[in-house]
Amino acid sequence: MFSHLIRRGLIFLPAILLAGCNSLVVMNPSGDIANQQGRLIVISTLLMLIIIIPVIALTLLFAWRYRKNNTAARYEPDWDHSTQLELVIWGAPLLIIIALGLLTWISTHTLDPYRKLSRLDAQRPLPAEVKPLTVEVVALDWKWLFIYPELGIATVNELAAPVDVPIEFKITAASVMNSFYIPALAGQVYAMPGMQTQLHAVINKPGEFDGFSANYSGAGFSDMRFKFHGLSHEAFDAWVKQVKDGGGALQRPDYVTLEKPSVKEPVRRFGVVDGTLYHAILNRCVEAGQVCVDQQMMTDKNVKDEAPKKEGAAAPEKAVEVATAAPVAAPAMAQQHHE
Repeated sequence: MFSHLIRRGLIFLPAILLAGCNSLVVMNPSGDIANQQGRLIVISTLLMLIIIIPVIALTLLFAWRYRKNNTAARYEPDWDHSTQLELVIWGAPLLIIIALGLLTWISTHTLDPYRKLSRLDAQRPLPAEVKPLTVEVVALDWKWLFIYPELGIATVNELAAPVDVPIEFKITAASVMNSFYIPALAGQVYAMPGMQTQLHAVINKPGEFDGFSANYSGAGFSDMRFKFHGLSHEAFDAWVKQVKDGGGALQRPDYVTLEKPSVKEPVRRFGVVDGTLYHAILNRCVEAGQVCVDQQMMTDKNVKDEAPKKEGAAAPEKAVEVATAAPVAAPAMAQQHHE
């Protein structure tokens, strides 16, 4: 029996160790946004432990002190109130809740993924001349497509960015809802078809980091992973040149083929990309003959705006008819009055 338990424990040991590695990445990240999020977790946990530890300690103390065979403990069956104790019981949790609420409010606005960065890290503000790197992210079944619109390149299941350069992610999905997550960089952000979410982040250390989908999206979800490379400026320029020289073309017909579900898709690079591809993916009009959602919405808006104008133009015509008919009725009324 004992050996059987040992064998079962050894089976789950790798999963426990892997879980520990992921938590270490979250608590010791390489990006400023993820670093602030990790610090928020630590501070929130410590604030809650201010209540949790005394409660657990007092529970054990009371269980031991007022055990049945401890005849030396005070026995006061008529005791029912203590103002000092009530103040501690209610005051301490209230102060903790106020502190957590204030911390959450500030952090929610400071770490808003839509908010542009104002610093590179805690010691360095963001230089005014630094231009962010734009990356358009598309969640496919079951792979990730990254488009660099300013560089004219794209990759599948591979992402790279220079160190200490702000990254502006524009995120959408082609089919089902997904979640874009690089623990070392920042928190997860959902990817939804027909909608665009955003994430602003920066990587502060060079290295290779894991990225994956954090939202179940079907049969190939567990293999929907990619590598994120934090590179020096020189190494990133060399990577871009390598993609342009060795990559193929990604036009709309190529994307339609790429969009088909596949599992464990290898890294692919495209040196030439249709500049309107991401807009077409976002607005659901990649294939010929499809009407883009933004154009359809604009058409509907114009129709609604024109409707009041047409109703307003028809109103004066009715008024003219009424005004024209009024003098005709006047003699008849005068004649009846005369009779």
